[in-house]
Amino acid sequence: MNPPRIIIAAPASGHGKSTVATGLMAALAADRRVQGFKVGPDYIDPMYHTAATGRPSRNLDAWMLPPAAVQLVFARVAATADVSIIEGVMGFFDGAGSDPLAGSTAQMALLLAAPVILVVDCSHMSVSAAAVVHGFHTFMPKVNIAGVICNRVGGERHAAWLREAITQYGVPVLGCLPYLPDLTIPERHLGLLTVEERPQAVQTFLARAREAMARDVDLEAVVALAEAAPPLPLPDSAGPLAAALAAASDGVVRIGVARDEAFCFYYADNLDALRVAGAEVVWFSPLRDAVLPPGISGLYFGGGYPEIYAAALSANRPLLAAVREAHAQEMPIYAECGGLMYLTEALEDAEGQRHPMVGLVPGVCRMERRLVMGYREVRLAADGLLGAAGQRLRGHEFHYSTWQRPEGAPPAYVIEPRHPAEQPRAEGFASGYLHASYIHLHFGQDARLAAQMVARCRLWQESRGRAQRS
Repeated sequence: MNPPRIIIAAPASGHGKSTVATGLMAALAADRRVQGFKVGPDYIDPMYHTAATGRPSRNLDAWMLPPAAVQLVFARVAATADVSIIEGVMGFFDGAGSDPLAGSTAQMALLLAAPVILVVDCSHMSVSAAAVVHGFHTFMPKVNIAGVICNRVGGERHAAWLREAITQYGVPVLGCLPYLPDLTIPERHLGLLTVEERPQAVQTFLARAREAMARDVDLEAVVALAEAAPPLPLPDSAGPLAAALAAASDGVVRIGVARDEAFCFYYADNLDALRVAGAEVVWFSPLRDAVLPPGISGLYFGGGYPEIYAAALSANRPLLAAVREAHAQEMPIYAECGGLMYLTEALEDAEGQRHPMVGLVPGVCRMERRLVMGYREVRLAADGLLGAAGQRLRGHEFHYSTWQRPEGAPPAYVIEPRHPAEQPRAEGFASGYLHASYIHLHFGQDARLAAQMVARCRLWQESRGRAQRS
């Protein structure tokens, strides 16, 4: 298998790789099927990829997923596209620790045997950019730094210096983009503003990015590098994701998935894994809908920005009551991060105003100034919605809120210490088939996750059918 593919990376965050990657996707999608990917646990960049290509972008995370699962996630979707563009994370060699091949974009380049285009912010240097490129080109020779796009270039003379200085070290310059202040995406406390919040502005951004790439980047050279990628390495064994994809669907179970401006952080592969396991994903809006979708047998609340929409979520009392009623009937409910916040008794915003929420998770969630973020190794604290007690998983958290665990509240996970001085700690809340936590999981790491969640929903559906017949 040899799908055309290219990785867009950078020496560090802030060089413009998100803008360049999304712009390239938009430009090439004019006459090709383009598939976007994002390295690492990011939800917002893939939204822009999806808007640029018209195809759901996928996350590739070599820390949360085993290498074989990463390769299969990529291969399954890349096979349906003419070219795949993979946006890196942070600096090219930055990952989960001091190892440059642990969760980094460089590790992804090796796993996928993908050529790399390095985006370099040249706004404050000229010939020194050649030293940066040469360093990345030679630091790990087995990684293929195949080209450079110089960003924020001051003019034609600046571009000429950059091209002459860089190309003498054997790395072609594929484009020189001028400083384009209108190609910046507004940010806030959890990253970029989402696509759903500013659809018209996003379309304007994509049009300008498409124009800039077509004008200042050699698109045919980019495609040629992607098409020159060597055969994609695939695992000898089927691996966990392949097992999930091959799983037979025993009837359809409808799962209601919260999706609107407040709840928008989902891995596309998680939803696909649920579908493969026999679920029909049914969208609903906690902001706008007064009732839950009909015929559902489970609920999934992803992450997002419930703190920004706390007043509107709290004011939608009919839906709060509907979720409480579903729980009272023991319907399986899975919630991550923003979903946990929504299911608590109340959400206290940055101004100290308290907004009543669903109330299935005891305690109040408060917005703080301190960011909690990072990868987490966890184990299930008890038998429940996702599996058996002790099952080990990998996930991540990224939030500015805190939930104070009431004494005696049963946890969803035990977080394993990553340093000798740390102690295991309880995380989240689980009771019956309610599972709520700050931890985001990628279901591709273990085929049992989606399968067991759908199985629990199917059991609930069957039990309700028996109850109605009796």
